[in-house]
Amino acid sequence: MTTAATFRWSEGTATVTKPVLEVQELRKVYGEGEATVHALAGVSLTVDRGDYVAIMGSSGSGKSTLMNILGCLDIPSTGRYLLDGVDVSRLSDKQLALVRNRLIGFIFQSFNLIPRTTALANVELPLAYAGVKSAERRKRALASLDMVGLADRAGHEPNQLSGGQQQRVAVARALVTEPALLLADEPTGNLDSRSTEDVLKIFADLNAQGRTIVLITHEAEVGARAKRLIRLFDGRVRSDERNKR
Repeated sequence: MTTAATFRWSEGTATVTKPVLEVQELRKVYGEGEATVHALAGVSLTVDRGDYVAIMGSSGSGKSTLMNILGCLDIPSTGRYLLDGVDVSRLSDKQLALVRNRLIGFIFQSFNLIPRTTALANVELPLAYAGVKSAERRKRALASLDMVGLADRAGHEPNQLSGGQQQRVAVARALVTEPALLLADEPTGNLDSRSTEDVLKIFADLNAQGRTIVLITHEAEVGARAKRLIRLFDGRVRSDERNKR
């Protein structure tokens, strides 16, 4: 049985395992009777440490539902999900909150930055939730901002930054806990072409450093930049291929 002790990542007790995530026959059903919707109809996939995966699909394909399950924001109706070797179906709500805070770095289309709060404070936030002391939070947040080229914007608030810069702050915030998985939901959806290129370059650099990235996108050019492309259709995996380089 999984216990809270399993999640003392800051104390170095977590076991490094492969794959980073593994889902087996995930199904998600909404509604009953004639109103039943099968959002996922038996999805199985594995993502090894250091992989860079794009998941694509048209509206209704199940990609948003899969994203929510991978992010531990929803649970499947049936099936199994292992994240960094942990069966998340066995976790309590408190343990799931720890997983979301420490094992997953989220990046959203709308940035989700707190207004009237500096870039530095936004990046520090996951560490504050994790109980990291102020001096250590600041040190790690500044290092994370430096990784995305924004150390010189640490004191700026979101409304003083471009859309591309705001998304880079969001990437820094996702990185600051050193998660097992970076999970990005349409990360370039609100960006112009130049900002999109900047963010995708950061993803490529992070992956080259060994970061595991899974992103949801409807943009073919974004999907093509990943190492691997998974296409969903009607709640199932239609194809799963390595992109040619």
